[in-house]
Amino acid sequence: MDKLIRKNQELSAILDISRVLTSSFNLEKNLHAVMESLAGQLEMQRGGVFLPDRLSRELRIVAAYGLTREEIKRGTYRIGEGIVGRVIESGEPMFIPNIGAEPKFLNRTDSRPRKSGVSFLCIPIELDGHIMGVISVDRIYTEEHGNMDGDLRVLSIVASFIAQFVKLWEHFRQTEQECGHLRSQLRDKFNLSNIIGESGVFQQVLKSVRKVATTDTTVLLLGESGTGKELIAHTLHYQSRHSKEPFVAVNLAALPENLIEAELFGVEKGAFTGATARRVGRFEMARRGTIFLDEIGELPFNLQVKLLRVLQERTYERIGSSESVFSDARVVAATNRNLLDEVAKGRFREDLYWRLNVVPVEIPPLRARAEDIPLLLDFYINKFNRMYDRNLRFESTAVEQLTRYAWPGNVRELSNFVERLVIMAEKDLIGREDLPYNLSSNMPAPTPITDEIAGGRDSLPGEVERIERLHIIQALREHNGVQQRASKSLGLAPRQLGYRIKKYGIRPREI
Repeated sequence: MDKLIRKNQELSAILDISRVLTSSFNLEKNLHAVMESLAGQLEMQRGGVFLPDRLSRELRIVAAYGLTREEIKRGTYRIGEGIVGRVIESGEPMFIPNIGAEPKFLNRTDSRPRKSGVSFLCIPIELDGHIMGVISVDRIYTEEHGNMDGDLRVLSIVASFIAQFVKLWEHFRQTEQECGHLRSQLRDKFNLSNIIGESGVFQQVLKSVRKVATTDTTVLLLGESGTGKELIAHTLHYQSRHSKEPFVAVNLAALPENLIEAELFGVEKGAFTGATARRVGRFEMARRGTIFLDEIGELPFNLQVKLLRVLQERTYERIGSSESVFSDARVVAATNRNLLDEVAKGRFREDLYWRLNVVPVEIPPLRARAEDIPLLLDFYINKFNRMYDRNLRFESTAVEQLTRYAWPGNVRELSNFVERLVIMAEKDLIGREDLPYNLSSNMPAPTPITDEIAGGRDSLPGEVERIERLHIIQALREHNGVQQRASKSLGLAPRQLGYRIKKYGIRPREI
């Protein structure tokens, strides 16, 4: 009966220790909890887990029971030194019935003033033939009390658990270090100082990004395709307090309409045929980080109320579940559409628009910051030269011509053009005559405003009014109907712009 009781106690202790070692990746905390559990099971006076120091390779105590901080500091051994050092050197367990009679027992911690009568059991921590450390126990054995064979069995099992845990902890620590290194690289890559653009209009964008990056507020990025909205979204994330957490990007235009809800909010097991397991949505993936909703104007109308609830209450439900999930992800949305126009046409909820439009950041098209084009050309020619092992350079005539081009595809078009040129060019010095016809033409590519102005002539007063009206319309288009920003770009007071809008019968919501 006593043996059965002891077996049950051993199994209970081993189960507790296995739970402790799978509770977290905190090495010292977990191993200390293991020693506490063993103290109750083995009635030990002292005990310790020794692991090699990464630099000195000396054995040091990383977790202990019954030792003070000073005693732990003193407990260091070289491999082969003392009982602890001999066990890690040989890989064989050692039992010392009476440490007072064993000259090789060093008592390095100086925690045993009277050594007689105390036994010492030391077990190697081993995995796949590799000795990773040792675990030791001090206790008193008598004929009536204590079972060395049973303790040896329990310690051997616990040592194998510790070996597995230490191996996993080493992998975890290495992964953490690699992730930290990658995060550091990403923070450097998406640093505001690395974003190319010295024009006044683009510096205003960077100023806004710098201010809003340190907050948790929702940001709406506005701009044509190819202007760099995703670059700005990444920068907002990696320059914020969320930079150590996930950045999750979702292009809503690239998802089938019937899959968007599941992709964003997840699916509960059994929600429909084929839902054999819970599926985590993008909002859950972005926990404590940033979710970037690109092409927000493509979000189906019936799902807009669900996103509105996330922004208002920070909660949502997975498909097939009534349980609310809390979302603490920061939301950054982007669109190349005029959302106010979409609201007026009944395709976008007005309440959602105002929830998203907390801090709007307008990214200007490349044609509006032509002075940045030479800088971008230089950046991309160097980038693709390194990538394709070329040494191309632009002559000044080519740079002048490319600066005059309107770049309807914005920075993305410019990047693609330079990459194609580096791949296909026959010579290293690119002049104006080497540019494609559409880029080498003397006339810059037309913009909507120049087309409309060129459409006809009127008397001088009528022509002035017509051009003024077109400039106002163009400014309202570029600023998504926001009159305050449009007036600033035109050099007018808001009251002056309001007067002209009324005078010319312009309807900003319909632009």
